[in-house]
Amino acid sequence: MDDLRILFRLAKPYWKRVVIAAIISLVISGLNASIAWLVKPALDDVLIKKDIALIILLPAGILLVFALKGLFTFCHEYLMRSASQKMVMSLRGQLYDHLIRLPLSYFSRYSSGSLISKVINDTNTLQSVVSLTIKDLFIESATVIALATVAVWRRWDLALIALIVLPGAFYAAGRLGKRLKKISKRSQQKISVITETLHESFSGIKIIKAFSREKKRFDHINKDYYRELMRAVRTSEFISLWMEIVGGLGIAAVVWYGARLIVDGTMTIGDFFSFLTAVFLLYTPAKRLAKVNAGIQKARAPLNRIFEVLSAEQETEGDRIIQSLEFNIQYDNVSFTYPSAQRSALKNINLTIQKGELVAIVGKSGSGKTTLINMLPRFYTPDQGSILIDGFDISTATMQSLRALFAIVTQDIILFNDSIYANISYGNINASKDEVISAAKAAYADEFILELPRGYETVVGERGLRLSGGQRQRISIARAILKNPPVLILDEATSSLDTESEMKIQQALKNLISDRTTVVIAHRLSTIKNADRTVVIDKGRIMDIGTHEQLISRNDIYMKLYNTFALS
Repeated sequence: MDDLRILFRLAKPYWKRVVIAAIISLVISGLNASIAWLVKPALDDVLIKKDIALIILLPAGILLVFALKGLFTFCHEYLMRSASQKMVMSLRGQLYDHLIRLPLSYFSRYSSGSLISKVINDTNTLQSVVSLTIKDLFIESATVIALATVAVWRRWDLALIALIVLPGAFYAAGRLGKRLKKISKRSQQKISVITETLHESFSGIKIIKAFSREKKRFDHINKDYYRELMRAVRTSEFISLWMEIVGGLGIAAVVWYGARLIVDGTMTIGDFFSFLTAVFLLYTPAKRLAKVNAGIQKARAPLNRIFEVLSAEQETEGDRIIQSLEFNIQYDNVSFTYPSAQRSALKNINLTIQKGELVAIVGKSGSGKTTLINMLPRFYTPDQGSILIDGFDISTATMQSLRALFAIVTQDIILFNDSIYANISYGNINASKDEVISAAKAAYADEFILELPRGYETVVGERGLRLSGGQRQRISIARAILKNPPVLILDEATSSLDTESEMKIQQALKNLISDRTTVVIAHRLSTIKNADRTVVIDKGRIMDIGTHEQLISRNDIYMKLYNTFALS
């Protein structure tokens, strides 16, 4: 019952709708019971006593009962589905809000496909449970009580025979519900894998086509999911089968005993058929009620997966608001190891970057360059040591004020499936149209944008795939220019550009870099030569710091890297 309490807690903000629906369910139950109650006068007074007045009134009463039942069922269904949809909308919002506040280390442990599945598929499962299972709990339990009351009122000994089989049926349904819980858990895992596979397939469609693996992997996973679904269907429908057998046993016993009472003259035909109607009507909600536990068990797997995300520890932040960079950025004995790695990504880093300085970072692939700059906006938190801005530990700052200091342009260009204008203005949502266009011109993006059929309103596609690599990079740089931050972080930002485009961007960056602190992961020779200082990093350690002239004369690692850049 803990899961049921959790479901009610999730639905609590919409308690008014749920309470009204619960009250309506009592009315529906009363109407169901009245149908059974009307059978006695229909038989005894109309068919046997031939009461002319009832011949007119009874059909009208039956029509009214069914019309009211239909109306109240519509209202109940609407209210419950509305409450469940609002609950799911709110829960999805909570999940998304929580996810985007989790540290990047969390996303390195879980695939985006599995997280998408939790936000969409798991919440959808809960929606069906709330709208259908809890609806059945309200209506069918009240209906069973109302119809059982009619049955007992008509004949208590027959009611005892009819109802004595129900506890055994509910016990068996409970046992099967536990099995359904395990199947449901496996099903949610399978649909998560399907979502993950689809995401990977569409992202890597070129590789899939190149290796002719379009269907093999997906078909295997899809069949696994089908098998789990059919196990769930068999278990769920076996509950229905068992309830039909139990119901048939109870009704057979009632008919045998009731027929003897009619023959003996101790019970009228109207009483018997009124009772029998109540029992017939009772077994259907009883069968649905037996499935309520199965529905709740089915909800346990997505509930656990959702609360697993919501219980993950978010990024911790302080309360200090950083207005700007006044003096310097300092790495103080910083070390860091990725959760799944055996070797440290950074070891005892000590580095001071002065305001207005252009610092280049060079090193072989995997040396720790990107990790070093990812520490600045606290994408990752040091395992040891601290990073200071103007003497204050960045862990004491609010995330919003800290990250407002930086604009980041990476080699892995992230554009949203929206217009070019929207992607650039993402750097500053309050910017005017003229400011957006000026940023595009500064990044030398305006010239190719105007050549597109819809100009700035051109939709770039997922991750900007409708544009060339150089075009995507220039839009990314325009976004950073529009933000106009105190600190620029460039992670091989010109690596996707041809020589002509790079020359344009370098000129734009020169204007942008003036009076601004810039940290660059260097790939091009021009960047290294223009840097105030260059940091040589290898295997997570700073090996040397100096100007280009100083390093080329004394550092073998730098000399090899420089020669490699010269040949690239």
